[in-house]
Amino acid sequence: MTKSGESNHTPMMQQYLRIKSEHPDKLVFYRMGDFYELFFDDAVKAARLLDITLTARGQSGGQPIKMAGVPFHSAEQYLARLVKLGESVAICEQIGDPATSKGPVERKVVRVITPGTLTDSALLDDKRENRLLAIVAHRGRLGLAWLTLASGEFRVMETAADKLPSELERLRPAEVLVPEDLPLALPQQMGCVVKRLPSWQFDTDAAMRNLVRHFGTQDLSGFGVEPDQPNWLAVGPAGALLEYGRATQGGALPHVTALTVETTGAYVELDAATRRNLELTETIRGEAAPTLLSLLDTCATSMGSRLLAHWLHHPLRRQSKIVRRRDATRALQEDRQFEPVRQVLGAVLDIERIVSRVALRSARPRDLSSLRDSLRALPELIPLLPGNELLQELARQLPPPAGVLELLQAAMADEPSVVVREGGVIRDGYDAELDELRAIQTNCGEFLLALESRERERTGIHNLKVEYNRVHGFYIEVSNGQADKVPDDYRRRQTLKNAERYITPELKTFEDKALSAQERALAMEKRLYEALLEQLQPHVPALQLTAAAVAGLDVLSTFAERASELDWVAPEFVTEPTLNIVAGRHPVVEAQLRQAQAGEFVANDLNFHAGRKLLLITGPNMGGKSTYMRQVALIVLLAHCGAFVPARAATIGPIDRIFTRIGASDDLAGGRSTFMVEMTETANILNNSAEASLVLMDEVGRGTSTFDGLALAWAIARQLIEKNRSYTLFATHYFELTRLALDYPQVANVHLDAVEHKDKIVFLHSVEEGPASQSYGLQVAQLAGVPREVIRAARKHLAELEQQSVTASGQGDLFASAPVVIEPEPNPALERLLATDVDELSPRAALELLYELRRLAS
Repeated sequence: MTKSGESNHTPMMQQYLRIKSEHPDKLVFYRMGDFYELFFDDAVKAARLLDITLTARGQSGGQPIKMAGVPFHSAEQYLARLVKLGESVAICEQIGDPATSKGPVERKVVRVITPGTLTDSALLDDKRENRLLAIVAHRGRLGLAWLTLASGEFRVMETAADKLPSELERLRPAEVLVPEDLPLALPQQMGCVVKRLPSWQFDTDAAMRNLVRHFGTQDLSGFGVEPDQPNWLAVGPAGALLEYGRATQGGALPHVTALTVETTGAYVELDAATRRNLELTETIRGEAAPTLLSLLDTCATSMGSRLLAHWLHHPLRRQSKIVRRRDATRALQEDRQFEPVRQVLGAVLDIERIVSRVALRSARPRDLSSLRDSLRALPELIPLLPGNELLQELARQLPPPAGVLELLQAAMADEPSVVVREGGVIRDGYDAELDELRAIQTNCGEFLLALESRERERTGIHNLKVEYNRVHGFYIEVSNGQADKVPDDYRRRQTLKNAERYITPELKTFEDKALSAQERALAMEKRLYEALLEQLQPHVPALQLTAAAVAGLDVLSTFAERASELDWVAPEFVTEPTLNIVAGRHPVVEAQLRQAQAGEFVANDLNFHAGRKLLLITGPNMGGKSTYMRQVALIVLLAHCGAFVPARAATIGPIDRIFTRIGASDDLAGGRSTFMVEMTETANILNNSAEASLVLMDEVGRGTSTFDGLALAWAIARQLIEKNRSYTLFATHYFELTRLALDYPQVANVHLDAVEHKDKIVFLHSVEEGPASQSYGLQVAQLAGVPREVIRAARKHLAELEQQSVTASGQGDLFASAPVVIEPEPNPALERLLATDVDELSPRAALELLYELRRLAS
């Protein structure tokens, strides 16, 4: 906006347009009295998104001013809706004094709300982290940095460019920052907002200076970040994140106290397809339940729920760390010691996010009262914890910093108001001046009576009155007959026919206090509250450690509670290549069956070792092959999180990665068919799995022609056996693959069986040694409701195909030489029988058919 252009607008609109020009891509909430107003295009957009009224008032620059507004006191609900839609909002507040301002009251943007920088409790999902991610790319490598402003977590890593989908699935960012010249296309299903910033904001040298200045260090070597070392590429995005966070919050980020480097070797790797297929925290359809998290999350605190989700997506690889968690879970499970611990944790609120708002000076009064009540409960936990090493480490982190609890107890009212401006936030007795102002408001009558009594005694004027009216304020009234007794310090205020009204210095002082007591009390409370936030600043890092200890204890006690309630066992870890599960169960499916009272889950074993690395799983659709494979992966994952597992026993050797190729899906937006997606995921497994990897392969090759698919499945299975040598569960309907067990001793055939009973199929869901005898495809189709005439036609055609596969050269076993056969003569009795639906025959018709078949056969 040029100066000449600005001059065509009113002064207030000039102010607004200057502010809007600084935030052109955001909706500006412009504070006017009790409303946030939006103008021009912002008003049109907000009216459409929020379903609020669009109006027009007056003109500016010769054009009607389009307006839409939301009440200040209920703005959060509107902000939440906008953020969910991916919008960013600049909050513009009045910072000037309306009483002294000439022209429009001074305003400025105090903070910017974007999807990735939320800290307000009303805008956040209390059980999910809200991450801001920044990405740069260089020569096939990615530098990643992510920041969670609501907790202060700040992490970086460097990884291969092809790992981006996996990292996005793991981190689930709400907002992603990338350089404007980076040709990066994020998967559409991520649903996150992408902001493109000028490339100079990702400059490594500038970022280094920015980070060093923030942390107060000479360099970043103390955090494990050095030039020419892994993760140096992440310095640029880390600096961009920090600056973006400062800009949105309108100041420093004191609760961001450390930079953590993540290394891929610390966790069992899960690619994006595996995280989706195992439905850890979200179903394949994008729902929150039923998932592994929804089953496990009985956490007492929101902090615990968020940490539990983090642990599920970050299973540990180092067995010593896993065993520490497992042993702590076991200690809490013994004699149900988790019960009193969880009872105390139920009184603890979200310390982690409250402390972050304290650091950002955006904490509200009830945040501080919640912090006080939570800190007050923590000492009760310490004597309840068993003498386990990890639990005692957490116990040492639980006590709040010295003086913090005492300060909050002294300063905060028991039930403070929602906001400071309403008063009633600071406790009586905390500040003498505030107490006096409050006393003036509540004890005004008592003060006047006491003053009247003292003045009568001092002057000897027994009919002296101390009163108040709205015109003249407070006064002392003396009748004309007693005028000669009036002291020298009385000053005449008003003359009446029969009396004089006076004011004294003491009464004048009280009047000044009384008439402005409420306003001054509110201003005093605001100053005291801001000072209280300032006093808490040095204790933020220690309070963050306390919050982390509470969250860790909550998850471990939840693991113990789930193990007891769901009958899970502690896994054992060994260094040999072993994966042995006795009576394993799928935790989520078992819980669903129990909830629906649909019978007991059929438990199954698994036995892998150095000489047995691939199971070829055959059996009917709906027989439980996918469930069996997924339960193995979930048991392994739970064990590496430190939890107990749904089995009778489990012994697990080193595991580095888990891969899954399960289900059929396409990527139409990316131009990839179902089969292309299948082959892409398969290629990832073949290129990245190793001897310590767990691989689940379900129905590979079914997306193309029969012989192409069979050839591919055979070659893929051979590659996994000969080169990758991973622990592999390979489910297939290609019966020809079962011959691999004859060629490779590491391969074993197992099947999930079913039986036919009265023309119906009954799934046994039990894993047995050896290949399946048939696939029961037509029976499953019949269960699905396929019309009877289609089933009859399919049964007839199946018989023809089976006969042709025996008689026609090249149509037998793909991996065996074609036998020389003589085509038999057509049999009219057989053809007549195959063309008949015996289910539809009456007894008489069946007898007639029998005579007809005898005649044809002869």
